[in-house]
Amino acid sequence: MSKLLIFVTCLVVVFADDLPTNYEYYTSGGILTGLSADQPYFQLNGKNITIISGAFHYFRVHPMYWRDRLRKIRAAGLNTVETYVPWNLHEPYYGVYDFGSGGSDFEEFLDVAKFVKMAQEEDLFVLLRPGPYICSEWEFGGLPSWLLGIPNLKLRTNDVVYLKHVAQYFHALFTIIAPLQFTNGGPIIAFQVENEYGNTWNHDPDYLRSLVQIFRNNDINELLYTSDPLLDVGDQGALPGELLITANFNKNASGNLNKLNELQSNKSSMAMEYWSGWFDHITENHTDNLVPVERYKSVLEDILKYPASVNIYMFIGSTNWGFTNGAGDGTYGLNNSGLSPSVTSYDYDGPVTEQGQLTAKYNATVELISKYVTVKTRLPEVPETPEAVVYDDVKIQEQILLSEIIDSFPNKIKSPSVMPMEQLSINPNNSGQNFGYIVYRKTHLNLLPNALLKINGYVRDHVLVLLNGKLVNSMLTKLNDLDGFGYWRLLDSTITLTKEPLINATLDLIVENMSRNNFGLINQFQQFKGLIDDVYIDNNTVYNWEIIPLEFKKSWNKNLTGWHNVKDSSFGPALYRVSFNASSPLRDTYINVQDWNMGIAIINGFVLGRIFSVGPQQALYLPAGLLEEGVNEIIIFEHFMAPEYLKFSKEHIWGYGSNIQA
Repeated sequence: MSKLLIFVTCLVVVFADDLPTNYEYYTSGGILTGLSADQPYFQLNGKNITIISGAFHYFRVHPMYWRDRLRKIRAAGLNTVETYVPWNLHEPYYGVYDFGSGGSDFEEFLDVAKFVKMAQEEDLFVLLRPGPYICSEWEFGGLPSWLLGIPNLKLRTNDVVYLKHVAQYFHALFTIIAPLQFTNGGPIIAFQVENEYGNTWNHDPDYLRSLVQIFRNNDINELLYTSDPLLDVGDQGALPGELLITANFNKNASGNLNKLNELQSNKSSMAMEYWSGWFDHITENHTDNLVPVERYKSVLEDILKYPASVNIYMFIGSTNWGFTNGAGDGTYGLNNSGLSPSVTSYDYDGPVTEQGQLTAKYNATVELISKYVTVKTRLPEVPETPEAVVYDDVKIQEQILLSEIIDSFPNKIKSPSVMPMEQLSINPNNSGQNFGYIVYRKTHLNLLPNALLKINGYVRDHVLVLLNGKLVNSMLTKLNDLDGFGYWRLLDSTITLTKEPLINATLDLIVENMSRNNFGLINQFQQFKGLIDDVYIDNNTVYNWEIIPLEFKKSWNKNLTGWHNVKDSSFGPALYRVSFNASSPLRDTYINVQDWNMGIAIINGFVLGRIFSVGPQQALYLPAGLLEEGVNEIIIFEHFMAPEYLKFSKEHIWGYGSNIQA
């Protein structure tokens, strides 16, 4: 019996090795045509194809792991990878582009051509979703914030000025991408136009047609499509009869696909986003957003047996590095009170975790593909994922107070009134401030006893108040604190500055951009960060400010000076620095942030992610690619009070920080 088993196994291995690759099967005899959806079943180069795709955002995964993740996609039996393209990273300032060598902080993450070519090397086709808007729970939905500095510009509309900037960016992008189309011998088989435009409820087919024309003007010749949650918005964001319509959903596959086929006849059916899990907002419980594997498998099976093609969103868990997390807005853009920022982790509870580990959903996917996909091609072995490592705790000994940084900051901007960060005349081509914090300083104040500070309107999004360098705010200790002073939910917020009279005082308002909205109605994209309304003391408007942009750029972070020993019982915003040694081979780890309160973590100058003690994420994934052999430096910007030690973890920590009150 055992000999027979060995013989059968050997036969299977030999047979598998004799199978064609994906590209051998679909391109043997030459490439004559691209992807066609003009029949009930997709055809690629004249052969029927069920597109089984996995979403993997190159800009959210360190490039040292691109090949590992691509191979895991292919090893599961998928034949395609899908990715968005974030405009705000590729053109961070007007007319300044970075496609892998542009010198931005994200430079090493941005070689999209390398990623697409690597996908082909790993025997995968590519679905490209270049926007210009991508949603994706990404900061501002991928739109560059410098657009907000252009007066009267209307985002995501047929506005002539907006389309001019889209056309300029797309020309730069498509010059790189056009040669990588399938009919040119590359892997890209289709492009998405815009993204879930129906969710804007701004039915504007002329805008979509303008985008299509920009695609075609830049030699994009492959299949174009739109995607929307069709049971919610119908064809509001589509061009029926002109572009292929695809569907986004995570339940009721037959209902969604039936609706798709009502909206377009005799076309191929595809779930462009089958949501494998879900993401976390900072005020949510992580476990509430988990999707059981049984439910995931059931809906995926319904899609495949319909039959329809599918893109599993997300297949690869990943990270909203630095300040790039997106946000929802439950107030539909009327004010800032409904802001709901996402966390740094974009693990998504999918088949592959943020750190590259396989989950039960991976195995379920393999099983269903084997059952329903009739075209068999050669698959690679699944790459192993090294275990993460835990470094020793490091005692925190060095500090710079934020007030010290503000005092010594050169070239403070003079302004009669407060203004949002997007309107600052800084950065190339006066593109304003994208990310980080903005400080509004007022000096030479004479304050009466019980002087009352009032910030008109809504803070955008969190403000720390320093008076003569001392923090006036209370520490964040529980979720309900977000309803009080200092946070985005409160209209016309007030705080008492001093009980005693003060002469020649200095007031600093440090405002954190916790994310621009990434989703929703058209008016939800006309937003600014910082302070946009007047500030009052005892009902008198405060004028003549000094403004300091704290962008936390890598070059600035690495060249900070003025470090000193941690002062006893320090309370208030400060930067803390530690170092640790990493030896070869470098391994992934996590920074345990349970003992911190609120702020950001920086590794070797690169902003890793956000710390938020009342939120669900209490460890920040630190990939080996951001480490260096030998000494590594971690800086934590803490808003309130630091612990005694910096700690690490071997895995994610979900829950709440150790300082949180019940």
